[in-house]
Amino acid sequence: VCGIVGFLGAESRGLKSLVEAMALRIQHRGPDSAGSWTDDAAGLALGHRRLAIVDLSAAGAQPMTSQDGRYITVYNGEIYNHKAIRADLESAGWSTGWRGHSDTEVLLAALQTWGLGKTLAKLNGMFAIAIWDRQERELTLVRDRAGEKPLFYGRVGNTFMFASELKALRAHPEWTGKIDRNVVPMFLRHAYVPDPWCIYSGFKKLPPAHFVTITNGQVSDPQCYWNFANVVQQPRRQLSDEAVVDEAEQRLTKAVGMRMEADVPLGAFLSGGIDSSTVVALMQKQSSKPIKTFTIGFDVKGYNEAETAKAVAKHLHTDHTELYVTAQQTLDLVPRLPEIWDEPFADSSQIPTHLLSALTRQHVTVALSGDAGDELFCGYNRYGQGYSMHRKLQKLPSPLRKALAFGLGKFPAHAVDRVVSTLPKSLRYPALGDKINKLGNVLSFTEHNDFYRSLVSHFPSPQNWVPGSSEAATLLSQPAKWPVLSDFRETMMYLDTLTYLPGDILTKVDRASMAVSLESRVPFLDHEVMEFAWSLPLHMKLRGNETKWLLRRVLERHVPRSLTDRPKMGFGIPIEHWLSGPLLNWAEDLLSETKMREQGIFDVSAVHAMWREQKTGKRRWHHQLWTILMFQAWLGKQ
Repeated sequence: VCGIVGFLGAESRGLKSLVEAMALRIQHRGPDSAGSWTDDAAGLALGHRRLAIVDLSAAGAQPMTSQDGRYITVYNGEIYNHKAIRADLESAGWSTGWRGHSDTEVLLAALQTWGLGKTLAKLNGMFAIAIWDRQERELTLVRDRAGEKPLFYGRVGNTFMFASELKALRAHPEWTGKIDRNVVPMFLRHAYVPDPWCIYSGFKKLPPAHFVTITNGQVSDPQCYWNFANVVQQPRRQLSDEAVVDEAEQRLTKAVGMRMEADVPLGAFLSGGIDSSTVVALMQKQSSKPIKTFTIGFDVKGYNEAETAKAVAKHLHTDHTELYVTAQQTLDLVPRLPEIWDEPFADSSQIPTHLLSALTRQHVTVALSGDAGDELFCGYNRYGQGYSMHRKLQKLPSPLRKALAFGLGKFPAHAVDRVVSTLPKSLRYPALGDKINKLGNVLSFTEHNDFYRSLVSHFPSPQNWVPGSSEAATLLSQPAKWPVLSDFRETMMYLDTLTYLPGDILTKVDRASMAVSLESRVPFLDHEVMEFAWSLPLHMKLRGNETKWLLRRVLERHVPRSLTDRPKMGFGIPIEHWLSGPLLNWAEDLLSETKMREQGIFDVSAVHAMWREQKTGKRRWHHQLWTILMFQAWLGKQ
């Protein structure tokens, strides 16, 4: 895993020094070495920062040229099936030998032998790739199927540029960095900027499973090479419970095993939940020595998963490391968040994710994670209890439903959570007060589409908070573009996989881990696992209100149910407590009326009214305020 950057324009002087300066901005993504390649006549420069994982020798260094000299690539990621592709190439007549054993060399050989389309169909991995075709004078950018690796691209003046992170682009002398006002409401709604949008005018994120080509200065529309809508609409297979659990374990074991290849130390994140415990169990199953596992804990009631993780690690006999972090350690990270995430980002679990990555990097260079289990195997509460409750409440007479919606929306969440905290541990439901408020807010929506969009929206009408803006369209606001599925819960899973997963979860993990030069791998996002999961009927994933039915059955073969059977916690931090205590002055400064009016982004009166209600305890707006504060903190770094 590495960092890539490049540009294509008319300027032909100083290309090498400029692209190397841009790559230096993302040195954290690749601290082991750096490389560049230029074509002065084309005005092309490619830069690379290397985190050496497979083939640590110079034979694995980038930029790398194909053996026939036609293709040059810089690439960020891992192709897990590169050995199988190498064998296919040799069967197809590849006889020129190999310089080393890197996956980059295999990628170039595949391009030379089969061309782009067939090569992309064969790749199993996570990647953001830039390929310069010297024969066609054409630049191609590619992003992996699920969006694990980031890739920004756009134009400033006559120069086209791309990079793994925006901070590399800011080093270009033509950079202007004008904020796209219509993207700010999208950020308020989601707490991240959804693909393909970018916070800066003239720039985009390449969508997952797409590529673009730049020919004679013209950028093509993104082309899809793996259509997820087709995957989710495939016929469902009918298998017995035992057969489907057998097949799931077999496929997941293979996906995990492929991601255990590395020429550097490797481990895994372990929260003690279903997903990470399954990944660790299948790693340990394939290892002759204890797998290294890592957890962080908090001395805050309701936010600590370390005890569960420790019990799972003990049962699986892993080499387990845990670190209890102090409130000060978490608070110290807050000022650095805008620099790490580059684009406004307000999922507060970014803080523990980064702290966990920092702990893990002290011991290993690669870590497997359990991300994407929820989207693939129906794990979020909205798929089970949320959807079920919505259906039942819609049967109520309209006046009663509206009265309930109003009452629950105003319910005293503080009081609810105080009562919940006194209950036995097995009966506690995290953030129940907030969930009751949210239930009230979504009760008024009778259509499933509106119900779902309201569930995933931090601000229901975000353009009202950004005067003069018009919220840009996204997949979530265009139901006509959704595939027709027989059950709306599957529609929610589909939408989450294309929006929340790459926009929030994978962005969070990539930046948090790469900031400390740690590679994170996600076995659940093996595209063959994704295709398998979507070949199954919903009842193999959701039974009654039991989410992730299939994953639970696989895990029970390795870990007793009693160790992992608990309410879903997430990976949160006590924002509400912080905003009334240690972060109060920080928040007050960012929300300064003078500063906000000078910046001219938000409706200052509306933001201050929300802030007053939060401080006086009249309403709980801490999640919404955190979103605004993260934007303000990011804006202050521009």
